[in-house]
Amino acid sequence: MELARLDTGALLVDAAMLDVPPWRLVPPEGAVAEDGLTARAAFAGLGGAAALRHIVVGMIGPREARASQRAAAERIAFALGGLGLTLICGGRTGVMEAASKGCSEAGGLMIGILPGSTPEGANAHVAIPLPTGLGEARNMVIAKSARVLIAVGGSYGTLSEVAYGLHFDKPVIGLEAAPDVPGVTHVDGPDAAVEAALGALLATAARDLPSM
Repeated sequence: MELARLDTGALLVDAAMLDVPPWRLVPPEGAVAEDGLTARAAFAGLGGAAALRHIVVGMIGPREARASQRAAAERIAFALGGLGLTLICGGRTGVMEAASKGCSEAGGLMIGILPGSTPEGANAHVAIPLPTGLGEARNMVIAKSARVLIAVGGSYGTLSEVAYGLHFDKPVIGLEAAPDVPGVTHVDGPDAAVEAALGALLATAARDLPSM
């Protein structure tokens, strides 16, 4: 069975750790793991042995996004969707559309949490449009549903999602001028954002372990 060493400690992760929520870590007796394995490599190995669709990562950012923000969102979503994770976003334009495109092209699943009461407002790359009729209050649904949030760029709406995420004790990764508030982990680019988000997922699993 593929094994990976967590950066957060000496525990070993087996491929069954992501089998069903809540996460479990199983430290096998006498197992030897490869040192220096990245979080992305660990998830790639785990994804070959266990379904990861129940792990939801939120992609948040402005409707009117710069080209660099759209490119970053697309690259991040392509990487995460390709690993078999489910992504969630606001389902409309800008960063949301770019992330949806990247996820779709990688064969991933993008869920769009829409502010209106019909699915017609979703961008063409959303696989599952979910109309809420909640308006901007749907930002709380996105933040609550995701295990980790990645903020690409900033706007008032993005700031509210970041605030909800932090309020719900979710890891929040930021780049490309994401809101600069205490609690957000800022990174320099898409690849660093992917690694930080996956590392946060593994760290959250370790944190939530019962005492052994």
